[in-house]
Amino acid sequence: MTETATHADAMTRDDLCNRLEQALAAQGYRKDVRGMALMADTGLAHHHLWLARGGDDWVARLPKQSQLGLDAHTNLNYQAACFERAGRCGHAPALHGLLTPSAALPRGGLLVSAVRGRAARLPDDLPAIAEALAALHDLPLPPRDERAPLMAPADPWAAMREEVEAQAEFLGKAELSPAVVSAIEDELAALPPRLGECEAAQPRLISFDAHPGNFLIRDDGSAVLVDLEKCRYGLPGFDLAHASLYTSTTWDVTSHAVLSVDQVAAFYRRWMSDTGLSDATTLLACRRAMWLWSLTWCAKWRASHRRSRDAEARGEDWSAELSDAALIAHVRDRVEHYLSLATIDHVRREFDALANALEKDT
Repeated sequence: MTETATHADAMTRDDLCNRLEQALAAQGYRKDVRGMALMADTGLAHHHLWLARGGDDWVARLPKQSQLGLDAHTNLNYQAACFERAGRCGHAPALHGLLTPSAALPRGGLLVSAVRGRAARLPDDLPAIAEALAALHDLPLPPRDERAPLMAPADPWAAMREEVEAQAEFLGKAELSPAVVSAIEDELAALPPRLGECEAAQPRLISFDAHPGNFLIRDDGSAVLVDLEKCRYGLPGFDLAHASLYTSTTWDVTSHAVLSVDQVAAFYRRWMSDTGLSDATTLLACRRAMWLWSLTWCAKWRASHRRSRDAEARGEDWSAELSDAALIAHVRDRVEHYLSLATIDHVRREFDALANALEKDT
């Protein structure tokens, strides 16, 4: 929050703190909290509050909505499983508690370890991000009947295609130019119907939200992925794409960077070296699919954000009323930029150049 925050913003801060204090007291967590402070509003899915506890600080993650369209209780259980499982890799905050939905907090909240670190600086921190993602992707895959509640489609590639196609229905509702819609539809049609049989095409625990703004860099140089609400058993190539696509590296103000093809290729090579997985064709197919997921999400947001907030706090809700005006202005700017024909053409050219760079390694 900036010093120019409005009175309404200040009231929101006080209200959130009061509501959180009630919820902490009701579940026995309040006695160890020495102070709390609302953190900057930088995401469309959560409010975050720092809880001072004498060194062993926590962060309260209070959902604004469920990006997966889940009800409040199911959403919290899903996110708790994300933190509990990803925390085993050593590059994610530990889970400490769950605040059940209540009158004070209709969507409840999670209590996780606070991470002291700085925003990622690209390209310098790309090796640390690659190492963190490799550690996440190397976690043992549980038996199929133990993967719930996390999403675990039998065919992760087909599931991704279906998700992108569902979001693509918003292309006709987002008031985009015919040239932009045609370009995106051409890319959708070019996605392969299936992937080959290789290790990189096998499911692993992934973040599915690994853009650089979701990483903090600790003093020892290691990267921590702090936003884990969308974890699933999917393809690691989706995470690599989300960490290095133009639409990801230029999303967050604090980690904003335009990477060169050589820098992206070096990032992929580092991850491949750490994991032993090296099927560039599969990884690049995942990269294109993740880009199209991002573009169709932008169309979805463009068509949805002017709606009034859901007063009953159910499932997915992209209403601009849930976030600070400055954040909404930033998101709108990024959405307009990514849905421009010039940016689409830029990413297309990068795909070709990256494919050439990685093919030289084989």
